[in-house]
Amino acid sequence: MSALEDQLHDALVDEAAGVDGSADLFARVQLSVDDDRRRAQQRRNGLAIVACALAALAMVILATTDYQEGAFVMDWWVLEVLTNVVLIALALWLGPLIKRFGKSYAADVFRANPRTGKSFIVLTDIAYYLIFMSYILFTMSFEPKGSWGETVTAAQLQHETARVAGILLIIGILHGLNLLALPMIGRLLTLNRQLDDATPPSAPPAS
Repeated sequence: MSALEDQLHDALVDEAAGVDGSADLFARVQLSVDDDRRRAQQRRNGLAIVACALAALAMVILATTDYQEGAFVMDWWVLEVLTNVVLIALALWLGPLIKRFGKSYAADVFRANPRTGKSFIVLTDIAYYLIFMSYILFTMSFEPKGSWGETVTAAQLQHETARVAGILLIIGILHGLNLLALPMIGRLLTLNRQLDDATPPSAPPAS
């Protein structure tokens, strides 16, 4: 090898000799592997739950649908109940999903007030489920509407589809407003805290 290559080799060897391995490197790698396995297992469990739910829904539809005069017929209240079940399932699925992906965002916004951030997430969850339950109760039908029949019609199917689309639209708008409002709220809380820390304590009254 040339002199330049020898110098380069010696420099790399000396640099490598001065590097100490991290004592907890193996533990961190093991934790990372365990986290990947846990997430993969959670995804498999989620897919299995969704598949079971879809299979159960298909069985209910088959059990409550009759074939008459060349057409499939279902009582109107069956579709109403199924729509309510779908809305409740959406609430139970979207709530934890939004919370899981929003924790890091809220932690970054409320990094100066972590306790406030945790309380805000809890209050947001309560408001979320209240909105969902009130929407389901407001749009629930206890008897066929004017354009409906005793069996499912196109008008009822359109109505139930609009119910599902409506709650998705409401939650999407509220979630978007929440994303825009959180930075401003976090900034105001940080400024208020800085002002409180900068304000000197008032002197006691002279006796």
